[in-house]
Amino acid sequence: MSGPNPYKLAKQHVERVGRMMGMEEGVIDVLKTPMRELGVNFPVKMDDGSLRVFQGYRVQHSSVRGPCKGGIRYHPNITLDDVRALAMWMTWKCAVVGIPFGGAYGGVSCDVKKLSKSELERVTRRFASDISIIIGPHEDIPAPDVYTDAQTMAWFMDTYSMHAGHCVPGVVTGKPIQIGGSQGREEASSRSVMYVVQEACKVKKIDIHGATVAVQGFGTVGWHTARLLQQEAGCNVVAVSDSTGGIYDSKGLYPVRVQEYKKKGGSVVGYPGSKQITNAELLELDVDILVPAAMENVITKDNAKKIKAKILAEGANGPTTPEADEILFKKGVMLIPDILANAGGVTVSYFEWVQDLQFFFWNVDEIKERLRAIMCNAFNAVYAIAKERNVDMRTAAYMLALGEVARAMELRGIYP
Repeated sequence: MSGPNPYKLAKQHVERVGRMMGMEEGVIDVLKTPMRELGVNFPVKMDDGSLRVFQGYRVQHSSVRGPCKGGIRYHPNITLDDVRALAMWMTWKCAVVGIPFGGAYGGVSCDVKKLSKSELERVTRRFASDISIIIGPHEDIPAPDVYTDAQTMAWFMDTYSMHAGHCVPGVVTGKPIQIGGSQGREEASSRSVMYVVQEACKVKKIDIHGATVAVQGFGTVGWHTARLLQQEAGCNVVAVSDSTGGIYDSKGLYPVRVQEYKKKGGSVVGYPGSKQITNAELLELDVDILVPAAMENVITKDNAKKIKAKILAEGANGPTTPEADEILFKKGVMLIPDILANAGGVTVSYFEWVQDLQFFFWNVDEIKERLRAIMCNAFNAVYAIAKERNVDMRTAAYMLALGEVARAMELRGIYP
């Protein structure tokens, strides 16, 4: 990750909120410390016959509320501290929405763009084999993340199943539908963003029908968020962007058509009838709703004062720095934090895991309604804490999450 050390920031959040809640220092130490870390260095035979050593990690932050859960990221610059932070955030995300998981995360240091499909499969299978000593459907359930996908999870599940001697679909989530995946998984994070934005509009007294929206990032989360807000919530999406730049049209964009244009040319830039803008300019547009769904640390103390949106819903993980949080709160911007806003991904992963364990699957309408109920309840619980304690929504979400995990620790006790 770029910017400040994410693990240091994650620990600071826990320390600050834990002390606000009057927690004992020993409890805070437990909450900010991963329970298990596994590092692996494994050889893979490349297509040209050479051997190359890859480095990977799996960090389990907490299992006090249930099995560990979290993604696997393939990125050349991933570090152990990145994985530690992501694992911790998963614990809070699961606790905020009330699903019985703790947090985990994994990663392999590699550049997917420089690997063939067969090399990528061998990397995945060897990594799966090496971390199989700590994962399992009742221990730790991986899922896709940056530069991993349903195919990655299929290889992962097959490798684990070969070791077990029978099919174990519940060992990972985010799989293809044909081998135990769940309906609605691909758009789950985006759908949760839409649901919490709808709730936020109610409390901010904004008519969501026709409300203007800007979405930074037009990957899976960003484009589905733009599509759902336009098609289902009735919003007017006026700006979107990707890594090459952004586009703006005050009359409104049609996200499905923009996606079709991007598939042909590789970028949203140049979309007919739109004005080209930068990613930085998109963040400062005069819109009702802003969704940063791209990179971390894009909203900082330097540009937070220029943000005009009334609601900021974090589709990405960590797009806002702590300094910016404080500025936005004083400005009256309702920031819906990542551990709440994009928790639909892990929630529908939970649905997939439950379906795999019972070998009984739900239709997409059931998925949507169950997700809506969980997200609306979670938003209202966080908002109630924010109002009662006069704190921003991120602090309130952390209060809810830390309280749930600390209470589970208290009930279970400390072994032995």
